[in-house]
Amino acid sequence: MATIITIDGPSGVGKGTIAQLLAQTFGYALLDSGALYRLTAVNAMRLGLNPDDESEAAQAVKDLSVDFRDGKVFLHGIDVTKTIREERTGQVASRVAVHPVVRQGLFDFMHAFVREPGIVADGRDMGTVVFPNADLKLFLTASADIRAQRRYKQLRSNGKDVNLDTVFFELNERDKRDSSRSAAPLEPAKDAVIIDTGELGVLQVFEKVKAVAASRGIVP
Repeated sequence: MATIITIDGPSGVGKGTIAQLLAQTFGYALLDSGALYRLTAVNAMRLGLNPDDESEAAQAVKDLSVDFRDGKVFLHGIDVTKTIREERTGQVASRVAVHPVVRQGLFDFMHAFVREPGIVADGRDMGTVVFPNADLKLFLTASADIRAQRRYKQLRSNGKDVNLDTVFFELNERDKRDSSRSAAPLEPAKDAVIIDTGELGVLQVFEKVKAVAASRGIVP
């Protein structure tokens, strides 16, 4: 049976980085649920659909044709690896994610993704909704100030002309949407291990995660 590790948390806590390190170290497949929602968002924009309209957002999922290969992400044969990481895409992704019909479509996709020897699933409701029986559930957190600063530095390093106040505002708006939505609000699973990454470096967080995994009998 495949081992399932879930990593949930808000933007800017380092979920993606830790998930990649875990997947590489353990030889597991990586499931980036955020990429799926972002792909749905890109598809909605491509088709000129309204992400706030449930029926139109549902069409974006039905029309989804995705391929992950060579470290890149393709939508209908087009490389959208950079596009799905743009700030606008993230905002639209958060809007389409509030619709239950969208979540159900991607829920089915993610369950079909599970494979031996295991997967690391990174997102916002992996341990609470998608994989409630996961072998290990992690929830990473950090203050809004620290997360905004991390996101700001990331965007600047990618050549984006952004303002820290704007980044902080958008992050807070997304937190509000994710935490208050009726379908799978952002919250740690009752049996999740919560790790505050605010004052820790990537390797420090990774060592903590590996130690927790080892305590559950999950080793590379």
